[in-house]
Amino acid sequence: MEALPPTRARLRRSSTRPIALAMASAAAILIVPAQAGAQTLSDDYWINVMAFAPKIDTNVRVQTKTDTIVGTDIDFENDLAMDNDEVLPSVSIGSRFGRVIVNADFYKLKRSGSTSLRRDITFDDVTYPASAQIGSSFDSDIYRLTVGYAFVQNETLELGAGLGLHATRFDLSIEGEASVGSAGASTEVRRRDFLAPLPTLGAFATYRLSDRIEANARLDYLSLKIGDYDGKLVNAQASVSYQIVRHVSLGVAYRYVDYRVGVDKDLWSGRVRYKLHGPAFILQGSF
Repeated sequence: MEALPPTRARLRRSSTRPIALAMASAAAILIVPAQAGAQTLSDDYWINVMAFAPKIDTNVRVQTKTDTIVGTDIDFENDLAMDNDEVLPSVSIGSRFGRVIVNADFYKLKRSGSTSLRRDITFDDVTYPASAQIGSSFDSDIYRLTVGYAFVQNETLELGAGLGLHATRFDLSIEGEASVGSAGASTEVRRRDFLAPLPTLGAFATYRLSDRIEANARLDYLSLKIGDYDGKLVNAQASVSYQIVRHVSLGVAYRYVDYRVGVDKDLWSGRVRYKLHGPAFILQGSF
């Protein structure tokens, strides 16, 4: 075969070098796992499964408007012997659309108690006397949806603010021997359930500490009256996660929720103060 002139040979090598480099780069991407940073900055979709272990403080007052007896401020942990610590399952999903970040959370608390009362309590229109044997329940489903905008967004930092909706379904009941008005003692059951949807303003930040470690913080706040409800909410969380393999991370967090809501219906009114605070352990997947 006739040898190429030196000039033509150099031209051929020069023209094929970019193609070879591109093929080598593509192969490296396919073969070698990328050392991506924490997924909430590197990936656009994520899901968290969380075990939340809070201390719980619950105070409730319910009063019937047709009754002149003032409802008692009942401490469900001290008065009704409910556990003040639980492990709550929680699920959070999120997605990023450019600078717009959408998050949704759900967690549930279901408790019951049984005790002999140490003082008289009035719930709704029923007075349960001291020494009465009382059964009680307190269930809540907490939903959170936020839509945020990142004012700062780069490879190591995301910082923004958003609007949200924090909705809680409360279902609470008390059962035991009690008196209603001038009637004699009998077993009485009183139950109230309602859904309190409250809008929130919030801020969030994510910071990449290293290729595998990421810190995250968020805060939601509300103090507002809407329709039958007036409420104050502080919902805060700070977390640190470590990427164990690509797209999978483990993390720890501290979560604080202080939720106060007043209810003013046609026939009854009430107030609930609901505080949860404690550590959480997180398994996160992303893509």
